Amino acid sequence: MSSDLSHVRPWRHIERRKSRQIMVGNVPVGGDAPISVQSMTNTPTSDAAATLEQIRQLEEAGADIVRVSCPDEASTAAFRTIARESRVPLVADIHFHYKRGIEAAEAGAACLRINPGNIGSADRVRDVIQAARDHGCSMRIGVNAGSLEKELLEKYGEPCPEAMVESALNHARILQDHDFHEFKISVKASDPFLTVAAYQQLAEAIDCPLHLGVTEAGPLRSGPIKSAIGMGNMLWAGIGDTIRVSLAADPVEEIKVGFDILKSLGLRHRGVNIIACPSCARQGFNVIETVGILEEKLAHVTTPMSLSIIGCVVNGPGEALYTDVGFTGGGAGSGMVYLNGKMAFKQANDGMIDQIVELVERKAAELDAARALQAPAPVLEPAE
Repeated sequence: MSSDLSHVRPWRHIERRKSRQIMVGNVPVGGDAPISVQSMTNTPTSDAAATLEQIRQLEEAGADIVRVSCPDEASTAAFRTIARESRVPLVADIHFHYKRGIEAAEAGAACLRINPGNIGSADRVRDVIQAARDHGCSMRIGVNAGSLEKELLEKYGEPCPEAMVESALNHARILQDHDFHEFKISVKASDPFLTVAAYQQLAEAIDCPLHLGVTEAGPLRSGPIKSAIGMGNMLWAGIGDTIRVSLAADPVEEIKVGFDILKSLGLRHRGVNIIACPSCARQGFNVIETVGILEEKLAHVTTPMSLSIIGCVVNGPGEALYTDVGFTGGGAGSGMVYLNGKMAFKQANDGMIDQIVELVERKAAELDAARALQAPAPVLEPAE
């Protein structure tokens, strides 16, 4: 039920932009690699214990890459411990001071988020690039509409797609002139229209991987909507190799929203995709309350699968045909359970939540076992 059916439903197919691939630690970005999901810590980096705890939470939520700000020497000193303990590759966020970039590369950063044109003389740029090369770091050129170069604002009059792309390409040229090509680029704005237009132009101008985001998208209610509109448009058009949802909220929520955006487009699958009705007077049980509880109780399931929770028989049986597990409300205090799209058994509303959780966990184990059998056997090296 959870497999990709774009070969028989061509209207679901997304043709991804062809980009060259780079590595962020052990995570491939670009090419045919899965679109990776990132977030950023907001603890003081100098507090290694607090930062590592937040990284652990992001890891558990499914983060592929985590960015950590390194604004001062105390931060890059702590970064060595943080990078050593982290199970996901870390991007060191560097602004202006070239020494922080060198220190972060030496301390174990998998990637440096830096704008080469902002860190001073040609010698300083060369030193940072050499440190990245020596320590296997990639780089992200991060252009933001709120911090464009003064000369570009004077040239164009305001932040616009052309100014953002020109800034990005100018920075990229510095790296290319030093024969450094392990970089990705972002051109973010808080305005989804400006963001999308800038990425569309950039996608045609260069073949490097693109890091997507609508920056400063806002709080937990409106921010995901703005992010989904902007990034959804780009991802649907095949643009984007890694994403970060920028929310004024717990960074873990950024990972959840990022996966939800990718899941809705069929580009990445993680965890249970719950299809649920908004409920009405026909509902045979409290749909909203039930779905809220199930979402919390099934958060630990990472296996890609689908679950339909529908309040009545108008749409319930039809939705259940296409989900791994389904429950449709009926009458007299009970509903119908569906397994693999087929009617299975009646279930009383009392106890339905525990029953559904058990069925989902059982189905997840079944799917995991099937995937393990299909996985290619490891190639064993001949004994010496």
